[in-house]
Amino acid sequence: MDLKGNGKCVIFSAPSGAGKTTIVHHLLTKNLGMEFSVSACSREPRPNEVDKKDYHFLGVEDFRQKINNDAFVEWEEVYINNFYGTLKSEMERIWSQGKAVIFDVDVIGGLNIKKQFGDNAFAVFVKPPSYEELENRLRGRSTESEDKINQRMAKARKELAFAEEFDFVLINDNLDEACEKAEQLVSNFLND
Repeated sequence: MDLKGNGKCVIFSAPSGAGKTTIVHHLLTKNLGMEFSVSACSREPRPNEVDKKDYHFLGVEDFRQKINNDAFVEWEEVYINNFYGTLKSEMERIWSQGKAVIFDVDVIGGLNIKKQFGDNAFAVFVKPPSYEELENRLRGRSTESEDKINQRMAKARKELAFAEEFDFVLINDNLDEACEKAEQLVSNFLND
């Protein structure tokens, strides 16, 4: 299945806590002709999550089968038997409606999508103003243990090294300004 040449896609990647999800949600409220790509995962849904809305919950065996069948644009085993990926069928569904696909994905996933779609993809790296501010934001959530925060900060240090491989680095030191800049960048790309 060849997806190249079908439509455009917009990729937002960032370390956890940088604000990418908030920016993507803002963009989806605007009439830019985009639809969110729902990722697939192998884990069980959390109590408040809905299949095909939050994720395509596949389970480990189904996910592995789809890997073997080349059903993913990109996928990653984040932890042992904990897979996340983008289904080709999800992109085809959105493109068939004449819309661009917008992604909120981790840094490696974002780079993998950009490599596959080249000029049909616009990849934005959302960067916190500083490493310290990122830690403050994660702590401000009050949702994670100290161990989890340390894990996320270690991962963030590695992810920040990839920022320059993206088409644009958006520094999120003021959320309203970052949302406005993201809207302008995406609009320019989609109307190009």
